[in-house]
Amino acid sequence: MKSASMHLPLIFSVVFPGLAAASSILFSGGTVIGFDSATESLDVIRNGSVLVTNDRIAGVYSGAPTAPLPKGTEIIDITDKIITTGFVDTHKHGWQTAFKTLGSNTSLVEYFGRYGQFVTGTIFTADDVYIGQLAGIYEALNGGVTTILDHAHHTWGTAQSNAGLKASIDSGARVFWSYAFAPLTNVNYSLEQQFSDFRDIAKAASFKGTPTSLGIAYDSFGPNPNVSEVNVVMGLAKEFNVSVITTHSLQGPWGFDNSPEDVNNLGYLNISIPIVFSHASFLTNAGASLLRATNQYISITAESEMHYGHTHPHSHLIQDQASLGIDTHFTFSSDILTQARLWLQVTRRQLYAEVLARWQVPSNNPMSVDQAFLLATRHGGLALRRNDIGVLAVGAKADLVVWDGTSPALLGWNDPVAAIILHASVGDIEHVLVDGKFKKRDFKIVERSYPDVRKRFLKSAKRIQGVLVNTITPLPKAGDPWPYNELEIGETNTVDTLRGKGKGYGELFLDAGK
Repeated sequence: MKSASMHLPLIFSVVFPGLAAASSILFSGGTVIGFDSATESLDVIRNGSVLVTNDRIAGVYSGAPTAPLPKGTEIIDITDKIITTGFVDTHKHGWQTAFKTLGSNTSLVEYFGRYGQFVTGTIFTADDVYIGQLAGIYEALNGGVTTILDHAHHTWGTAQSNAGLKASIDSGARVFWSYAFAPLTNVNYSLEQQFSDFRDIAKAASFKGTPTSLGIAYDSFGPNPNVSEVNVVMGLAKEFNVSVITTHSLQGPWGFDNSPEDVNNLGYLNISIPIVFSHASFLTNAGASLLRATNQYISITAESEMHYGHTHPHSHLIQDQASLGIDTHFTFSSDILTQARLWLQVTRRQLYAEVLARWQVPSNNPMSVDQAFLLATRHGGLALRRNDIGVLAVGAKADLVVWDGTSPALLGWNDPVAAIILHASVGDIEHVLVDGKFKKRDFKIVERSYPDVRKRFLKSAKRIQGVLVNTITPLPKAGDPWPYNELEIGETNTVDTLRGKGKGYGELFLDAGK
């Protein structure tokens, strides 16, 4: 009997003292992409089995288990299928689902003016926040994302804040719901009110006993922080022992720093709470060194950073302290698989180009599918300082994805990691479990209320989209000052795809509603 696992006999014995009375599932006969903690590498087992008991992985076997199974164990045949850990998304704004397809050609400047937290708070009721957050998380679960770090900047009032948290809890996903503190002058909701709201949420602890936990999102660490304000925020983080702190970090021309240097200068980088720096565009060498010294991570949102123009010129150099995120899922893909694939190929292109620039021909491929898979899974767990997330190993959380290896896209696969990273799609995902409970089964979301969720969400989205489509928002233009530093806003060259006159840029085909 072979176990591809983090060898955690103590956790096994503590978590499962009475296997006979436990709820168990055996996934039998498939290819297992496990994890070996001794080598920090993937361990593939063909014709393997995975035993889930309650919310943990109780066994990973080469072949069938030889010991008796717990009484009442459900056995699921996964012959010709691939079983993996769930994906970990370390940066998302779940509440924005209602904006879907509105921002297909959006720049970051336009995003701030149309879709950001400082301009949309008056549009969203608590019900809108709840149903948008819930629909967005179900979309993520459908795509095999089992853990989400949610930068919850829908905190425009007590009702909206609680609605987003409740949706996260109700989804059954593993959500690190991170309350965002910000000067919300657009809705007249002061920081003092937000601090009080957060305290009430933390004390009520409605998330206790669920996969959801409480974090903090804060974007004013630098370059010119209000030190007393920062101290209050970090005091709350310590007082309530939050699960994570997250911040948007855009250095270089953006001037929206929140850099590792900023946080370190305030005395808060080297703490026990994980801090995730989303994007970390234009991260400096000094910042990278600080991340390594304090074991803090960045979240690379590959598609977002290309779509909006943040870019990621240095992120490939800090992948030992990096995870993957999605960001604004209303503008593009909502699954981490796509982000891993995009990031893999972007990194390959960049490192190939360095060799070609020296007038040499590349001899090797600079980044592997294994590395991309680990960024999408294990590294997310590391960013959150959770060794039991993002790995398929004994003692880890039973957050699992089963892939149909006989689908048209995967038919004929040999290497299961390459099959997932380079060939699979969301449509190949047959089952998804969080904490050992099915969230997607036989290719369908299992939540009985999901049809009603869809109906409620569509009604909410239609109203919100109608408001935005029918509202003309004055936006900054080329030559205007960029508010975060002394630079100007500039105009990009647009691509020409037509012969002769015109460029073929086209228009947005949006329904303004009635």
